[in-house]
Amino acid sequence: MIQQALGGIKPVTTLIYEKQYLVFGCGNTLFGNDGFGPEVVAYLTANHSFPDSVLVLDAGTGIKDFVFDLLLVEKKPKLVIVIDAVTMEGRKQGEVFEIDLGAVPREKLSDFSLHQAPSSNLLAQLQERGIEVKVIAMQTQSIPNEICPGLCPIAKKAIKIASKKIIEELKSRTRF
Repeated sequence: MIQQALGGIKPVTTLIYEKQYLVFGCGNTLFGNDGFGPEVVAYLTANHSFPDSVLVLDAGTGIKDFVFDLLLVEKKPKLVIVIDAVTMEGRKQGEVFEIDLGAVPREKLSDFSLHQAPSSNLLAQLQERGIEVKVIAMQTQSIPNEICPGLCPIAKKAIKIASKKIIEELKSRTRF
């Protein structure tokens, strides 16, 4: 991905170091509902224009690298929104909700940890450095173990719900 910027062309991924509000869609589109985050990002970018202070990015399975980089940069964002599919007890398939960082399921925690160590949750470290972090999750029953691209119909319906939550959050902080 490349975006025209002042002074020439630069990769979109370098813009994470310049924007105040970051929205990351996490997951692997090859494994069913695990691709929920990237699908929400695709919907958002196809249906909305964002102010210059906002970056909406499909992080795929590389969220750990982006978050680690944010810990090291001097100019920190104000808000990081992470969109992901999770499997949690007591939730209904397709339910979209905000998840507290302390409640991120164990199997997803490794996505946001350095060297798979739960004690180094990178998202929590962002919060400790004064960056607000919100995780918008969609409940899925399971993630397939083999390649199975595409979301189930219930997850497809949840895209608009998650998108609405994200747009409302950004509108409360920025000028749309």
